[in-house]
Amino acid sequence: MTRILLFMATNAAILLVITVLFRVLGLESMLYQSGVDLNLTALLLMSAVIGMTGSIISLFMSKTMAKHGMGVHVIDQPTNPTERWLIDVVARQAQKAGIGMPEVGIFNTPEPNAFATGASKNNALVAVSAGLLQRMNQDEIEAVIGHEISHVANGDMVTLTLIQGVVNTFVYFLASIIGYVVDRAVFRSENGRGMGYFITQMVAQIVLSFLATMIVMWFSRWREFHADKGGARLAGRQKMINALRALQGSSAETIPAEFQAFAINGGGLSRLFSSHPPIEERIRALQNLRD
Repeated sequence: MTRILLFMATNAAILLVITVLFRVLGLESMLYQSGVDLNLTALLLMSAVIGMTGSIISLFMSKTMAKHGMGVHVIDQPTNPTERWLIDVVARQAQKAGIGMPEVGIFNTPEPNAFATGASKNNALVAVSAGLLQRMNQDEIEAVIGHEISHVANGDMVTLTLIQGVVNTFVYFLASIIGYVVDRAVFRSENGRGMGYFITQMVAQIVLSFLATMIVMWFSRWREFHADKGGARLAGRQKMINALRALQGSSAETIPAEFQAFAINGGGLSRLFSSHPPIEERIRALQNLRD
C-alpha cells in the first residue's frame, strides 16, 4: 500500500509540475490565443484518472486473471513429492526475502517458464510451468523461483503497473491536445471537439502508445537484471547462471503478453520492445557480479 500511495503521489506531483510549466512557459495562453478552448489542468486530472484507473484495476485483478487465463493450478495441499518440494522452496526463499508466503501454482505448458504477479509483497502468486519441472533440475528450478521471489520482494508488479499508468496518463493528455489543435486548425471546428478531434486523438493515442511502450519495456529490462541478482542471492549465483543457460532457446510465447514482463523468460518484437534483455547479457551481468 505504501508503494501504491508513493507512486500516486509521484504521479500527482508530475501532473502539478506539468501544469505549472505550461503556465510559466505560456503554452496554455498560446493555446487559448489559437482558439483552443482547453482547460489543461482539468485535462491533466482527467488523463490521470483514465491512465491510472485501468492499471490499478489490472494490478488488483492480476492473480485472478493469471489463474483463469493460464489455467494455473494453485497447490493448496501438496499431492506428491514434487509439489511438496516446490512449496518448501518458495516458503524458504520468501522468508529469506522478508515477504509473506505467496500462493504457489503450476500451469500446464511444455516450455520451461515461471512468473510472479500480485497486488503486494504479501499477496502474490508464484507459478511455474510443467515444462520447467520436467526439463530443469532442482538447482535450476530453485534459482528460477529465487528470480520470481525477487520480483515480488522488489515490488516489481506494482512498480511496472503504475509506471504504465503514468505513461498512459501523458499519452492521453498529449493525444487530447493534438486532437484539439488539429480539429481547430485543419477541420475548422468552432470548439475543437468535432469529428476531427476524435479521429486525430485516437490516431495520436496509438502512435504515442507505441512510442511509450519503449519506455515501459526499457524499465522492464532493467528490472530483470535486478531480479537475476536477487535470484543469485537467494539460490546462488552459479545456480542462477545455469538456470538462464537452461532457458536459452526456449520460447516465451506460452506466456500471455500481459504476464511476460513478470516471467523468467519473456519476448518482444525487437530489442526496444522486449520485456527481457537477451539471456547472454543477463548471464554476463551475473558473471561480473562482485561477491
